[in-house]
Amino acid sequence: MPLGLDKTKFLANKARELEVQSRRKDERITLLETENAMLHLKLAQLRGEVTIAKKETSEFYSDLEISDKFKSYVIEKTNKLRKDALNLKQELVKLKTFVEEMPKQFAQYFNRAGTIFQHQTAAFESRSGNITALADEVAQLKNSLKEITERHALEKKRRQELHNTLMELRGNIRVHGRIRPLMEFDVENEDITSLGKPGSRSEVVVHYVDDENICVRTNKHNKVFEYERVYNSTEKQEAIFDEVQPMLTSLLDGYNVSIMAYGQTGSGKTHTMLGSHRNDDYNPSHDPHPDEGVIPRATRELFRLIEEKPVGTHSLEVSVVEVYNNDIKDLLSRDPNAKHDVVTGGDGQLSIPTVTSKPVDNVDSVMTLVQLGLKTRKESATLVHEHSSRSHLIVTLTVTTKAPSFFAKSFAAEPEGNTSISKKGVVGNLQTTNQQPVVRTKLQLVDLAGSECVGMSGVKGAALREASNINKSLSALADVLGALAEHRTHVPYRNSRLTHFLQDSIGGDAKLLILLCVSPAQRYITESLQCLGFGQRARQVQRGPTKRRLPSSAEKVAPENTQSRPNSATR
Repeated sequence: MPLGLDKTKFLANKARELEVQSRRKDERITLLETENAMLHLKLAQLRGEVTIAKKETSEFYSDLEISDKFKSYVIEKTNKLRKDALNLKQELVKLKTFVEEMPKQFAQYFNRAGTIFQHQTAAFESRSGNITALADEVAQLKNSLKEITERHALEKKRRQELHNTLMELRGNIRVHGRIRPLMEFDVENEDITSLGKPGSRSEVVVHYVDDENICVRTNKHNKVFEYERVYNSTEKQEAIFDEVQPMLTSLLDGYNVSIMAYGQTGSGKTHTMLGSHRNDDYNPSHDPHPDEGVIPRATRELFRLIEEKPVGTHSLEVSVVEVYNNDIKDLLSRDPNAKHDVVTGGDGQLSIPTVTSKPVDNVDSVMTLVQLGLKTRKESATLVHEHSSRSHLIVTLTVTTKAPSFFAKSFAAEPEGNTSISKKGVVGNLQTTNQQPVVRTKLQLVDLAGSECVGMSGVKGAALREASNINKSLSALADVLGALAEHRTHVPYRNSRLTHFLQDSIGGDAKLLILLCVSPAQRYITESLQCLGFGQRARQVQRGPTKRRLPSSAEKVAPENTQSRPNSATR
């Protein structure tokens, strides 16, 4: 039996068991003694009968002649009786010996049980001392863990403040430029062998200077554009995402984030945002493709960050919409032609309550929904690009976070009715009800339709109307940035559904990254200059510090079994 257990009950039961066995042996001895006495009486009786038989035999022999057969029978009977008597005597001797040895064996068993009991008692006392010491050690470890947890919370809060301070120093509106390589479709009515040669329409005029400057060099232009980051034509998708990744940490820290790709048709916007995932043969079971774009990489990184958080504290929803011909269309709805309006809530926040938002729990589920939306996204072939996007694609990932305990501690001491709270640049509204407070932040990933010259694209009819609406919406986006840069009192967000939809991202409290995608060829010099100029205006926009989203108990966490519901977080 393992050491450390209480043997008292076991020894008591063993002693009772031995006593029962002893009583049974005593009863057996008494029974055998009784049988022995009866056998002695029977032996005496038999001896008397033998004596009588001998006497009668003697008398009989004196009177008659007994046959040899009768004599043998008598002798055999007599020998058998003697043998039985001898066996009974031997059994009696063995029984007496066993009875004499039983007390000695019982004493030995009892002494052995006592020794075991003492040993177990000593071991139990020793273990009790060890348990006490371990209990003290556990208590010390608990205190140390509590102290470390508190220090971790403080360091985590400090890390968030430093990270977001760094992001603000780098700019809440950041503009990056990406030059795509020359492609075969850059050649117009020319031999493919002239691709990129001086004097051809595909001559390279947009040059990478360094990681912060792009130069447009022609006979008429020699202008340098400076941005926060510039990528040359050989840099991979991973290099783009390396600059995007820190913004996702801010997303889980309570800040809205928006990333949009801007540029002419065929400049690589969709490739930058989706990469390999734009293909119709996309299979979620495949391993991550090295050429995948910002949207799948950002989704994968977001789930990785969520896995590091406590289980059940974060949930994610996705919506996929397009702005087509100045109308907002839900690409996940059963009725993709239904129109949706941007609504301004009582708190001044924008939302589109009729847009479908579906819960997701992994990268494949997100990209499957994005792929579903891409199948209904408006595309058509033009002279510039075979698969020209005719709408602005907006993928919104909404993160719902159960408010951590430090929010409750921070705002518990605030006077009742105080809904405007500011602490180190963190400004927002707090509602207190019996429901659990949650924080909703959104990541908007925007693949803008390409700006293009109508004459160059060669579109007619419905495609001409599409191109006109695209150019109008992009022009409205440029007007909004110009108004913000000049600090005008009126910013024309409502001139386009696109700018109205992205109002929170452009002039609101989101951290915005604009990826300028430009073609290097002489053929697109006008569009490239327009795109790079747009980026310059965007850099001039000065906004205040981004605001952290505060917990609001008026918003409930989406149930796990929700299939689809209105998106209340597209504001």
